[in-house]
Amino acid sequence: MESRTLYVSAASGADGADGADGTATRPFGSISAAAAVARPGDTVLVAGGVYRERVDPPRGGTDDAPITYAAAERERVVITGSDVASGWEHVSGQVWRYQVESSRFGAFNPYIDVIRGDWFDPRGRVHHTGCVYRNGDWLIEAESLEELHTASDPDGLWFATVEGDADGIISLGEIRPDGGPVVSADTLAFRYGGTLGTRPDGMSHSTGLKVGDWLRFDGVDAGSDCRFIDIDVAPDLGGGGRIELRLDTPDGPLLGAGEVAASDEPNVWRTLTVPIEPCSGAITLVVRFTTSEYEAGTTTIYAQFPEGDPNDGTVEINVRQTVFYPSRNHIDYIHVSGFTLRNAATNWAPPSSEQKAVIGTNWSRGWVIENNTISHSKCSGLSLGKYGDGTDNTNDAGEADPYTRCVRDALENGWNRTQVGSHIVRDNHIHHCEQTGIVGSLGCAFSRVTGNEIHDIDSRRLFSGAEQAGLKFHGAVDTVIADNHVYRCALHGIWLDWMCQGAQVTGNLLHDNGDSPDLFLEMQHGPLLIANNILLSRNAAFINSKGTAFAHNLLSGHIAHFLADARVTPYHPAHDTAIAGLSDATPGDHRFYNNIILSPDGAASDPQYARWDGTLDGAVLPAFAAGNVFAGDAVPSRFDHDAVVHAAPIRPQLTERSDGWFLSLDADPAWSATSRRVVTSGLLGSAAVPALPYENADGTPIAVDTDYFAAVRDSENPYPGPFERPVPGPVRVWPKAPAETR
Repeated sequence: MESRTLYVSAASGADGADGADGTATRPFGSISAAAAVARPGDTVLVAGGVYRERVDPPRGGTDDAPITYAAAERERVVITGSDVASGWEHVSGQVWRYQVESSRFGAFNPYIDVIRGDWFDPRGRVHHTGCVYRNGDWLIEAESLEELHTASDPDGLWFATVEGDADGIISLGEIRPDGGPVVSADTLAFRYGGTLGTRPDGMSHSTGLKVGDWLRFDGVDAGSDCRFIDIDVAPDLGGGGRIELRLDTPDGPLLGAGEVAASDEPNVWRTLTVPIEPCSGAITLVVRFTTSEYEAGTTTIYAQFPEGDPNDGTVEINVRQTVFYPSRNHIDYIHVSGFTLRNAATNWAPPSSEQKAVIGTNWSRGWVIENNTISHSKCSGLSLGKYGDGTDNTNDAGEADPYTRCVRDALENGWNRTQVGSHIVRDNHIHHCEQTGIVGSLGCAFSRVTGNEIHDIDSRRLFSGAEQAGLKFHGAVDTVIADNHVYRCALHGIWLDWMCQGAQVTGNLLHDNGDSPDLFLEMQHGPLLIANNILLSRNAAFINSKGTAFAHNLLSGHIAHFLADARVTPYHPAHDTAIAGLSDATPGDHRFYNNIILSPDGAASDPQYARWDGTLDGAVLPAFAAGNVFAGDAVPSRFDHDAVVHAAPIRPQLTERSDGWFLSLDADPAWSATSRRVVTSGLLGSAAVPALPYENADGTPIAVDTDYFAAVRDSENPYPGPFERPVPGPVRVWPKAPAETR
């Protein structure tokens, strides 16, 4: 079939029923209308405008015929998860009120959707995924309505009340379709909310479910003519509520519904018989939890507007969880280019669950996401993440072994080079997301993440958890993270956690990343290459790993090595996702060659770093270091050879100008007097635990023979640090100046 260009224009307001067919003269009015008919090789070309929709591509392309979604050249195309909220009523002072029927939100109301999940720390309060936006900027969720009247914030505060919202309303046990086999509570295919528990009689059940939660059961056998479904239910904590049975999705066709009465005796089990619309054969059954009061009730949003009447500007509220995200797995070979994607009510995205974001790939292969601006996600901006299943956010409060189970499950669910990963994420601008700029668990393997600018991540510090960074990857096997600019992240800049074997982190600029390090390497076994990076934050690198190679980096903050971690985590065969074995994080087996290290000594004596050391001296496994420059208080380790100790402190100066970021570094030409070797696979050898060489993803040898700007290094005696030639004055480090123009 010949490739087509399908045209979309918000101005047309037509989606096909009134004659729109996607031609240039009769364009579709929404991107979703074009996605519904797009085939491999097609291009969906979107004219300028604001598109208030969630694009859920129903199909992907092929390696040689992707489906491309592109903004029209030189036009601003905004796809947003928010809608305009007009008609605000004044309450008092700076506080205004907006009311809307809760039914407007359909199956997803971000003002009852609580942020939660594995490794999440709410810091003693409740957070919702929704938000309020005034002229493009977002307000901060208050802890209570009273706070809006007694406190203020430069960004403004908001708070919502929702009639009928309730926590812990129902527990769900066995499902018995009329004429079909029993469906156990632990066979669910997807979980959004609640946890799996065991009743005193040994039967499994889901509990802790609140209004808006839902469970999906795939392949439920409804027999030949199912007219009712029996469900084991119990009022959870005495709450009670309404159960809806829907086809396929939480807002799919309603099969039937039933009420679970509140009780003074919670967790008393009974059978609820729900009459349903006749159905037969294998169905996808979604059980949604709500209350009748919520379904008939109102959502009221209160907000501070210090600038005056909100009706004089544009105020928006969230109505969608994502913006460009497939609901099904294996929607492969999608290209997304040139859009502004923003305002998504995303939930927490730990590695053990589906990782939704403003835009994401959802366990697919071969996406290209380029030249987009991605912002204002309550949690994550861009996801190359894991699929969802019935174990989502049930990871025993974040212990290591259950995540190893997730990895084993993922291997059975297609975690391999031919089915998942191999994405390209390049030249995007990602900012103002409160968990991560880019997140990925397993689905990020074999990918290239290059040329992205990521900043102001987790800048508000309203909540916390072990998954916050400018870029946070698990399982990034053979992934390249190169030439990115990551700054003003309240926690880590780049955090590689578990199984990033064969990854390369090269030519990145990181700075102003709070008190956490620019680079955190956790539970890696190598080989892992860190080369030509400029790390300027107070803490440059924390290493709770082994088998890492640092070459030609500038590290101006603390470097700390963890001394003991008894957790055991997987390693792999070469360039593969299979589990070859498990190993702990016994420190050592590192390589440090030709770096400039300015980090002051003292990290080891700081109580915060009682189990860390500030050099390689605490390594148990052998380490290798040569040709490094140590300035100021930085000192060589016991493994260092041919080190240069520069007594005077060196303070790199990074300055932002109208045409970019400029770095001044007092490098000494005399450092070249020390003979250094080009860092190659031959010099680096093999990482001890997997017994594998440092090499490129295609098996070719590594050679760090170019610098931060891709200038060729001296093959006889390369200069230390990220620049091959000493730089006498400020040099533009972002956007990168070509080597020949420095």
